[in-house]
Amino acid sequence: MSFLGKLFGKKEKETLNQGLQSTKEGFLSRINKAILGKSKVDEDVLDQLEEALITADVGVETTLAIIDEVQKKVQQDKYVNTSELNQLLQNAISSMLVDVPEDTFHNFQIPPDKKPYVLLVVGVNGVGKTTTIGKLAHQFKQAGNHVMLGAADTFRAAAVDQLTIWSERVGVPIVKQPMGSDPSAVAFDTVTSALAKKADVVIIDTAGRLHNKQHLMDELGKIKRAIGKVIPGAPHDVLLVLDGSTGQNALEQAKHFTATTQVTELAITKLDGTARGGVVLAIAHQFKIPVKYIGVGEKIDDLLLFDKKEFVHSLFSLE
Repeated sequence: MSFLGKLFGKKEKETLNQGLQSTKEGFLSRINKAILGKSKVDEDVLDQLEEALITADVGVETTLAIIDEVQKKVQQDKYVNTSELNQLLQNAISSMLVDVPEDTFHNFQIPPDKKPYVLLVVGVNGVGKTTTIGKLAHQFKQAGNHVMLGAADTFRAAAVDQLTIWSERVGVPIVKQPMGSDPSAVAFDTVTSALAKKADVVIIDTAGRLHNKQHLMDELGKIKRAIGKVIPGAPHDVLLVLDGSTGQNALEQAKHFTATTQVTELAITKLDGTARGGVVLAIAHQFKIPVKYIGVGEKIDDLLLFDKKEFVHSLFSLE
């Protein structure tokens, strides 16, 4: 059973609406332009709708799938007026988004059989990976969990420093080693310490570079094996962090990481500063991986659990 409905209160809805404002304004204005003066959904409306979706960075493949769904409904009912179009679009878009698996926790509460819950975080530098880890640590701690961080991005000294700052800000311990240390050794030490200290949640950062797919695959494989030696079955999830403001570039990054490691969930950041929020739909549809978190602001609480119903509803409302 999903707990998201309980969690999406007034505060979360306001945060989501504000975060998607730029995307909504451009998207809805184009839809309104497409249906201006029209009494029914015709080919001209569909053409302009297609343009509106692509401009919002929904992507060609996903846009065509959405248009196809709308066309089927129009053909089936013979006559669909423009006032029904919004609901048709919302239904089509919702069907593109992958549901978070039912057995996944939704409220930052960890099931007893998954303690410590180990989350491995991947993504290129600059997408907001470290910030996302810090915000996740805060959310898990707020839910009453004992959280521990692991700084396995030993390729850059700045990465360790940034994660240390977040650990101090949130008030959670961090395991780290000097720059250039073996990342798998850091991961091993982190989960070993987590077991000894009875941590509930372990979040491990990894190096964010794309220079060599094989090297990345090998390194992540070593990290996973090191974790698994200490906690069989861990890491429990691999979270890929993508920058929503980069649009189609985020899709390319998703292609790379999903080809080199088994990504189980997505976090899409920086949606508050872009009109390209439609990329969430493109990524979820193309890779069939659930979006778990979205970043819609700079405050520590501005990382939201993703609720596709609320996301689609917000996309179509200028409240």
